[in-house]
Amino acid sequence: MTTNENYQYPLDETWTTAEIITVTHFYQLIEAANESTVAKADLLAAYRAFKMVVPAKSMEKQLSREFEAASGYSIYHTMQTAQTTTKARVRYRG
Repeated sequence: MTTNENYQYPLDETWTTAEIITVTHFYQLIEAANESTVAKADLLAAYRAFKMVVPAKSMEKQLSREFEAASGYSIYHTMQTAQTTTKARVRYRG
C-alpha cells in the first residue's frame, strides 16, 4: 500500500510498479476533485487507465470501498459527477 499523509491507498501487491503508479494517480485525482477541482478530461483518462489495471467490476468495487473507508471520498459519486457534468473541470461536493 502507498501512504498518503493520513492513510494508505488500497493497492494489490501483485501489480507492477507502473500499475501502482497508474492507480495511485487515479486516487490522487479523486482526492483533488473532492478537495478542489480537476480537469474533467484528466479524470476520465485516469479512470480509463485505472480500468486497464482493474478490469473486474468486483475488484473495482472492493478497492472503491477500501479507498472511501480510508479517505472519506467516494470514487463512484466522484466519477458519476465527472461523467455527467458539462463543465471542463470537476468538483465533487459530497
